[in-house]
Amino acid sequence: MTAIMSLHQETSETSDGANNFSTGQSWGALRKAWKGYRIAKVHNDNTKMTEYATKIRKIQGELGINVASFPNLGIA
Repeated sequence: MTAIMSLHQETSETSDGANNFSTGQSWGALRKAWKGYRIAKVHNDNTKMTEYATKIRKIQGELGINVASFPNLGIA
């Protein structure tokens, strides 16, 4: 776990209140989404890459952190 992640992992609810996930759960989901994206990229599966990129951007927005862009998929 990186230092930045440990700073943001808390058991409190995310700030927007749109979901019932804790901040820690959201960070865990983000980590898994990035792992899925990397696996899809190795397999050159654009459909899965787009799916994971969308999830990554959504979770990052919910966490209030910088949202990644994926220019290779046309997602900015």
